[in-house]
Amino acid sequence: MTEQASHTGHTVSAAGARPLVVAVAGNPNVGKSTLINAIAGTRLQVGNWPGVTVEKKEALFEHNGRKIRLVDLPGTYSLSPYTQEEIIARDYLVKQRPDLIVNVVDATNLERNLYLTVQLMELGIPVVMALNIYDEAEAKGYRFNLHDIEMMLGVSVVPTSATRRSGLTELLDKVLETAAQPADHTPRILNYGDDVETAVALLGDTLRREHPALFALYPERWLLLRLMEGDERLGQETDLAQDALPEEIFHHLRRGHGEDLEALMADARYSQAAGLAREVLFKKEERRVEMTERIDRVVLNRFLGIPIFLAAMWLVFKLTFDLSKPFGDWINDMAGGPFKHWTTVLLGLVGAPDWTVSLATEGVISGVGFVLVFVPVIFMMMFFITFLEGSGYMARAAFVMDRAMHAMGLHGKSFIPLLLGFGCNVPGIYATRTLENPRDKVLTALLIPLMSCGARLPVYVLFVGAFFPNNPGTVIWSLYVLGIALAIVMGVFFKRTLFRGEAPMFIMELPPYRMPSFTSLCLHTWEKGKHFLIKAGTYILAVSIFVWFLLNLPWGVEHKKDSYLGQAGQVMAPVLSPLGFGTWQAASSLITGVIAKEIVVGTMGEIYAPKKEEQKKPEASFGEDLQEIAVSFGKAVKESASNVVSTFGVSSLAADEKEDRGPLKATIQQTFTPLSAYAFMVFVLLYMPCVVVAIAMRQEFGSWKWFGVAFAYQSALAWGMAMIVYQAGRLLGLGV
Repeated sequence: MTEQASHTGHTVSAAGARPLVVAVAGNPNVGKSTLINAIAGTRLQVGNWPGVTVEKKEALFEHNGRKIRLVDLPGTYSLSPYTQEEIIARDYLVKQRPDLIVNVVDATNLERNLYLTVQLMELGIPVVMALNIYDEAEAKGYRFNLHDIEMMLGVSVVPTSATRRSGLTELLDKVLETAAQPADHTPRILNYGDDVETAVALLGDTLRREHPALFALYPERWLLLRLMEGDERLGQETDLAQDALPEEIFHHLRRGHGEDLEALMADARYSQAAGLAREVLFKKEERRVEMTERIDRVVLNRFLGIPIFLAAMWLVFKLTFDLSKPFGDWINDMAGGPFKHWTTVLLGLVGAPDWTVSLATEGVISGVGFVLVFVPVIFMMMFFITFLEGSGYMARAAFVMDRAMHAMGLHGKSFIPLLLGFGCNVPGIYATRTLENPRDKVLTALLIPLMSCGARLPVYVLFVGAFFPNNPGTVIWSLYVLGIALAIVMGVFFKRTLFRGEAPMFIMELPPYRMPSFTSLCLHTWEKGKHFLIKAGTYILAVSIFVWFLLNLPWGVEHKKDSYLGQAGQVMAPVLSPLGFGTWQAASSLITGVIAKEIVVGTMGEIYAPKKEEQKKPEASFGEDLQEIAVSFGKAVKESASNVVSTFGVSSLAADEKEDRGPLKATIQQTFTPLSAYAFMVFVLLYMPCVVVAIAMRQEFGSWKWFGVAFAYQSALAWGMAMIVYQAGRLLGLGV
């Protein structure tokens, strides 16, 4: 396979033939994303489906001389238009009509997956079945009659294992073969029973007489079946609701099977799936206890489940901090040393005025540089969270937390948007679209900002590095646990005030435990972490420049305290005095943090950066700087390896390097105490949502009302909790 540079969809290729459009459909947790990543790799383009925030993935590549455009559909269990994912998948297949469908099926759970396969066949589009996770099925003693599957369904079948990258070439070969002769690979028409088929035929005759144009817009059999089932969305599109169709068509069907024709069709499809699975799948009679079941007996235990979840998250935070800290320190040293030196020298060579040098070194490098220090932390955190997701544990976390969710008037499904909030609150807000109940959506959205997102990590890392160097992972873990605990408390409060009512039932499939492939982990980590880099290179850069101007205006101000930002900080500082950090510097940083929480650190970097005339002129040469970078990076790698070894209780590698404290750490150690530092982190955890979260709430709920509620309760909660931490700590003599 060779990569094609263009990603424009139906663009005509150099040879004159348009790309072959292949839709990839399947249930959640069948390895679909892993399969697509294995095929597309870095050629995968990630965006959003038009008009919605559900992720869209596409790739354009070439195989055996033919261009293929791969379109990844959201994972769904059916094509019924009830969830956002189902609507997207169905609308694309029905209205865009791809050339071919690759149906990814979990070989270890064939019968359940075949329900979607049966629905895909109703579209009349050629289907190639990727019988994925085939290696695990064989290890369990499953045997498949692939020839019978192909004959009974009229689809091509290719065994694959996405994690081992096996069967991928054969799958693409079969895709091209099927596309070359689509008439020979049309899925069979499954018989749903004489009564159903008679009603379908009568309905078809009626529509051909009265609405013949519909068959040019929709697949014929799919259209007839969905109208017969009473599909409300389709009825609105066609102005043909079920009650508007001639009653005599369904009279015999309803008399023999009841009024609920949708349930009748669901039973018919399940019967087809179950019958096919019995015919083509052979299992050993003896039943052994699967490894997944053994692990779940412990992980899902009603007493051990939550402690295990908390322990797992603690380990994630400890590994994240221990592995990433040396690299973050290295970036900090480079930003504060050689980069500033080179920038000053280069600007001096071109005769740049002093204010330009100050803007570049104090504004851009001090502002953005102090934020970039935490890129290793963000990526390391995303790596371990992705590992937990790919291993199947995150689904268990939602299941384990279901009881706590019920106490808040929600169910376990709401825990998924809350989990997304740990990465970034914005996609967590958008993920509430998967919740059917509007009450659940709003309540979940109000609690998501209490989940400590990645933007807060830079603040935590800075302060724990300065005040809690011996147990940084535990301190950060305590903040995440505090956010979860307060979300439960506020959920109970809201349930008894604004959102009265019973929580709905929670049904969720738990995938088997699997070891994610390293390649897949890296790809997903990059997709999640790159947004932080984009933010650092765009609006964090813009805000850092804006903050520099606020710190230097009125023009010629001698002390930053007298600048516009300093004056605003002085106004706010008395309000923060009972919390232990009533300085204008802390207040000013919190003001800019309203835009994005990571900017708190960038603003501190600019506030505490010495004026140009106060800076010691660097004397190191360019060559010495490069040597320093190389030596420092080597130390970072060595220290990171030492940290991970010591984390698991093994003797640490020798590390005789003295602890390096950057200028910002040294400065905040003079203005904060350990107690006030922890109170400051609690405040950053809880105070009002950032501007982007506010916009997301406005988009989701159509007004600023619920953001106003979030702003009010979070501001009060942040002030109250930080005051309790600081004042109680003072009474107990802790960290003062």
